[in-house]
Amino acid sequence: MANKVKPQKENALDSKDVSDNKQKEEATRLDNSEQQMQEPLPKTEETKETPGKLRQICACPPQGCLASLVTNVATVVLFWAVTWTLSGDESLPGRNIFGLIFIYSFSVLGGKLMVLIKIPNLPPLPRLLGMLLSGFLIRNIPFTNEIVKIDVKWGSALRNIALSIILALAGLGLNPEALNKLKAVCFRLSLGPCIIESCSAAVISHFLLGLPWEWGFMFGFVLGAVSPAVVVLSMLGLQARGYGVDKGIPTLLIAAGSLDDIVAITGFNTFLGMAFSTGSTFKSLLHGLMEVAIGAGAGILLGTFICFFPSRDEIHLAWKRTFFIMGLAMFSLLGSRYFDIHGSGGLCTVVLAFLAGIAWAEQKNAVEELVAIAWSIFQPFLFGLIGAEISVVSLNPKMVGLCLATLALALTARLLATFLLVTASGFEFKEKVFIALAWIPKATVQAAIGSVALDTARQHKDATLEQYGLSILTAAFLAILLTAPTGALIIGLAGPKLLHQTRPDNADVKRIQSIIASPV
Repeated sequence: MANKVKPQKENALDSKDVSDNKQKEEATRLDNSEQQMQEPLPKTEETKETPGKLRQICACPPQGCLASLVTNVATVVLFWAVTWTLSGDESLPGRNIFGLIFIYSFSVLGGKLMVLIKIPNLPPLPRLLGMLLSGFLIRNIPFTNEIVKIDVKWGSALRNIALSIILALAGLGLNPEALNKLKAVCFRLSLGPCIIESCSAAVISHFLLGLPWEWGFMFGFVLGAVSPAVVVLSMLGLQARGYGVDKGIPTLLIAAGSLDDIVAITGFNTFLGMAFSTGSTFKSLLHGLMEVAIGAGAGILLGTFICFFPSRDEIHLAWKRTFFIMGLAMFSLLGSRYFDIHGSGGLCTVVLAFLAGIAWAEQKNAVEELVAIAWSIFQPFLFGLIGAEISVVSLNPKMVGLCLATLALALTARLLATFLLVTASGFEFKEKVFIALAWIPKATVQAAIGSVALDTARQHKDATLEQYGLSILTAAFLAILLTAPTGALIIGLAGPKLLHQTRPDNADVKRIQSIIASPV
C-alpha cells in the first residue's frame, strides 16, 4: 500500500510543477506581448531612411546640416558683434572690419560649395577656385560692392601674411634627401619648363602688352609656376588607382612641382627688386642680385638661429617652433617691403624654413601640421581678396584679350618644352604627353605673388607702375580661373587613357585617401 501511495504523491507533485511552469510561460508570453505592443513596428528600408531624414531636418532643436548652418551663421554674427563692441563704427557696412568678415565668410562658403561639385573618377575641384570666384562676385555685384570696402593697406598686409605662410610651408616641404637623389629627368622637369615658360611670357608680354623687361619677367614668373594644390591631389588620386605607379610618374611630378614653385618665386622676387630700383639696367641687375644675396644670407642666419632656439628640452616645443618660423617669415616679408628690398623677403623665408626642416628632421612634421592649419585659416583671405581686386568695369577688354593670348602662347611653350625635356628618359610617347599635360594647372603661387607687384606699385604711387601691376594681377586671375579646373579635369581624364595601371597597395590607398579628404 505504501508503495502505491508514494507514486501517487510523486505524480501529484509533478502535476503541480507542470501547472506552475505553464503559469510562468503564460506570464512571460503576456509580458512579451505587452513589450511588443509598446515597441514601434519594424520599418522597411524606405521607411527607415525617409522619416530619419525628415526627423533630422524637422527636429527641435535642429540637427545635422541645419544645425551646422545655424551654428556657422551664429558664429559669424557673434564674431561681428564682438568686434563691433570693440571697434564701433569700423565694423559697420562700408568699413574695413565688416568687409574683411564678409569676404572671409563668403570665401569659406564658396570653397565648400566648390568641393560639393563631384565628378566620378576625378579629383574634387579645388576650394581655392570657389574662394576666388566669391571675392570676384562680391566686388562686381552692385549691392555687395557698396557695403564691402577694404583699405588697400589692410588687404595688402593680409595677402602678405598669407604669402609668408605658404612660403614657409614650401620651405618646410622640401625634402633634402629627395633633392639629393633627384634624377636628371626630375631636375630638368623642375627647372626647364618653369624657366622656358617664364621667358616666353616675358618676351610675349613685352611686345603685346608693352611691359618693360623687368615687369615682363615678373609677369612670366607669376605664370611660370604650377599649382601644388591641384597637381598633388590629382596625382595622388591617380596613384591610389595604380596609374603611372610602375614608372613612378606621380612621385616624379609631385617632387618636381615643389622645386618648380621655388624657382618661380625666386625669379619673381629677383625681378621685383630690379623693377623698383633706380638707375641703369646694369645697376638694376646688380641691385636684384644684391637682394637675392641679402635674402639668402638673412635666411641662413635666421634659419641657424631657429635650429637651436627654442631648445629641444622645452615644453610645447612644436607650438614655439611654429610661432618662431611664422613670426620670422612674416617679419622677413613685411620688413623687406619696409626697407625697400622687395626681392629679399620671399627667398629669406624659404631658406630659413628649409634649414629649420633639416635640423628638426622628423620633428618638423608637427610644425608643418600647425603651419598648414594657419594656411587653411588665411587661405580664404588670400584668394577672396585676390578675386575682390578684379573689377569688370575697370578691366580693359583689349588687355584681357592680350593677357589670354600671352597665357595661351606661354603655356604652349611650356607643354612643348616639358615633352622634349622628358624625351630619352624611358617614358613611352603617351606617358610623355601626360607629363606635359599634367603641368597645366596654376593657382596657389599665382594667388600668392600675383598682387605683390601691384601692392608695391601702390606704395610708390605711380599710375604707370600700377597699370603694369594690374596687368600681372589680371593674368594671374585668368590663369587660376581657366587652368585650375581645366588642368584637374585633363589630368583625371587623360591619366587612365595614357598611363599603365598596376595593382595599388592597400595601405597606400588608405593613406592617399586620407590626404585627399584633408581640407587643407
